[in-house]
Amino acid sequence: MTEKLIYMDNNATTAIHPEVKKTLSESMDYFGNPSSLHSLGRKAHHIIEESRQKIAKFINAEPDELFFVGSGSEANNTVLSILPCESTNHNCTSQCSKGGGIITTKIEHPCILETSKCLALKGAKVSFLDVDITGLIKNEQLERTLKDTSGLVSVMMANNEIGTIQDIKTIARIAHEGGSLFHTDAVQAVGKLPVDVKDLDVDFLTLSGHKIYGPKGIGALYVKKGVRFCPLIHGGHQEKGRRAGTENTLGIIGLAKAIEMRQIEMGQEEIRLLELKNFLRKGISDNITSVHFNGHEINSLPGTLNVSFSGVEGEAILLYLDLAGICVSTGSACASGSLDPSHVLLATGLPIELAHSSIRISLGRENTKDEVEYVIVKLKETIEKLRKMSTVYS
Repeated sequence: MTEKLIYMDNNATTAIHPEVKKTLSESMDYFGNPSSLHSLGRKAHHIIEESRQKIAKFINAEPDELFFVGSGSEANNTVLSILPCESTNHNCTSQCSKGGGIITTKIEHPCILETSKCLALKGAKVSFLDVDITGLIKNEQLERTLKDTSGLVSVMMANNEIGTIQDIKTIARIAHEGGSLFHTDAVQAVGKLPVDVKDLDVDFLTLSGHKIYGPKGIGALYVKKGVRFCPLIHGGHQEKGRRAGTENTLGIIGLAKAIEMRQIEMGQEEIRLLELKNFLRKGISDNITSVHFNGHEINSLPGTLNVSFSGVEGEAILLYLDLAGICVSTGSACASGSLDPSHVLLATGLPIELAHSSIRISLGRENTKDEVEYVIVKLKETIEKLRKMSTVYS
């Protein structure tokens, strides 16, 4: 293993921002239970509410429309749990919607797909929308599906594997016209792209800390004021009864600081990462033959590049690059234990052979042009080596 280490797997998780580290270190004394009435409890409660205001402002929400959860997966599960209450005999509060179906897409994060499949087994009506070759959903199919199924539409804002960005404002409008609530998993979008919940007119939105240089184990769910809602975790009165369990004060503080740094750095970083991605894409095209770039070329996250190399396995590419000190992935980190090809790439119509030969390179705030140049060189060497050993490439 080389001593050089280049991390380009930022869609899986990010390194904690130095300013977030500093803030966390300075906040270790806020250990009081935010529900306690003594001074330490009141101090913890106060700083949580300050953090809530910062995060809500970043997405143009009201503070009381945002509550904290343990992860993006928990937030997504919470949203999906609101509809099939009657079919599952779930003992919900009066806030919970009753009945209805779920419409989502074939390229969602596993926490949406697996939960939807589970709910379908319990009697909920679930429909999965197709996508085109670039990963965009077909609005006409959504409109047709809404004629048979209404309740909740859930479409991710930016795909974690191929980076494709959906037209959420239009999709939300179609969902509402069809009589459904609308949720977007914006874990990969918030902090990388401007997000305004009022302009988008979404009912629910999910965000997470560790994708934007904040700590792991903390996320948030936006719920539009007036929208019916059912808690996933019942118990105490924390988060105004919307999510039981003692609040993760340090995690919340870290998330707020990460959001604060995104406010400062996001604009320039978006431009810089897009330049690096285009440089990387051209370097691959100019130096390696038989490549296929996946996802939308324009409507895509600035730092995400997914590419297939004919005749080689993605896992082999990953391991050889790792030996050269380069960290990339073959898709979603949450599905890395599976030997199956990416469900996202298959949904776009990519042949199974090319789906197996893909890697995802996701750039972040610490990546440089020199690092990208090094990756191009090592990637060319790796593909040439693997193709010489391949029995299927000629």
